[in-house]
Amino acid sequence: MLDIGGLAKRFGTRTALQDVTFSVRPGEVFGFVGSNGAGKTTTMRIVLGVLSADSGEVRWKGSAIDADVRRRIGYMPEERGLYPKMRVGEQLAYLARLHAVSAADAAAAVARWTERLGVAERVGDEVQKLSLGNQQRVQLCAALVHDPEILVLDEPFSGLDPSAVEVMSRVLRDKADEGVPVVFSSHQLDLVERLCDRVGIIADGRMVAVGTVAELRSGGGGVHGADHRPVVARLDVVGPPAGWADTVAGVRVVAAEGTHTRVELDGATDQDVLKAAVAAGPVHEFTPYRPPLTELYKDVVSR
Repeated sequence: MLDIGGLAKRFGTRTALQDVTFSVRPGEVFGFVGSNGAGKTTTMRIVLGVLSADSGEVRWKGSAIDADVRRRIGYMPEERGLYPKMRVGEQLAYLARLHAVSAADAAAAVARWTERLGVAERVGDEVQKLSLGNQQRVQLCAALVHDPEILVLDEPFSGLDPSAVEVMSRVLRDKADEGVPVVFSSHQLDLVERLCDRVGIIADGRMVAVGTVAELRSGGGGVHGADHRPVVARLDVVGPPAGWADTVAGVRVVAAEGTHTRVELDGATDQDVLKAAVAAGPVHEFTPYRPPLTELYKDVVSR
């Protein structure tokens, strides 16, 4: 297990991280989300040893991460770290060799990952001649070419078209299925919700929630004394004419458009709502409203 415990970091008078704590289990895809400047990249750089923490520690399999373990981490920085005038294949082989991969194994890995990520026909091209999307694919190849035990990816889906997003998503899921802990940051919350086993939300350098999307919906996942207030139960009702719920006791109308009404329960039960809706007209749909991660994120951060 990759454990991040109590990380704190200051840059002059600015507190970048304050007691950041979470873990990523083997075989788990962990989405690390937050606004720009929230502390995601700083946390990742501490895991990689690019920055040192003022306090706290990073552990892998129960032991503090050292230089030897860091050589077995696959890292993809948000800012592309490739040599622009070096050819793709030569660069990937060189990076694999830096991780003590033999020349033969490095060549095989380059062939395998460039084919898997759709850039095999560009191995003889200079990186600077690739599109931004293909540079992103090569950057992921660089993170994978030495068969890492841990994957840490900073905005890996930035600049990718939908087909490339699907390819990269499948690669990350497959690596997790092999037992590799995968942590990545992204502003694409719909993708995080679809791909990740758990999500960590960071705001102003503090972890404000960690858990599955289902746990966040139920109000779980709060950390460090955060407000554990559950998300208020909401229902979508389709069918009865507009205005049917306005006078129902213990119900507040959140949104209404035509015959689609979203209500929030404030003392009433779902059966009370169903009874009132049926009395007002035919009910074609009656379902719990499950807020997307985008809405949960806004709610958690605002609290």
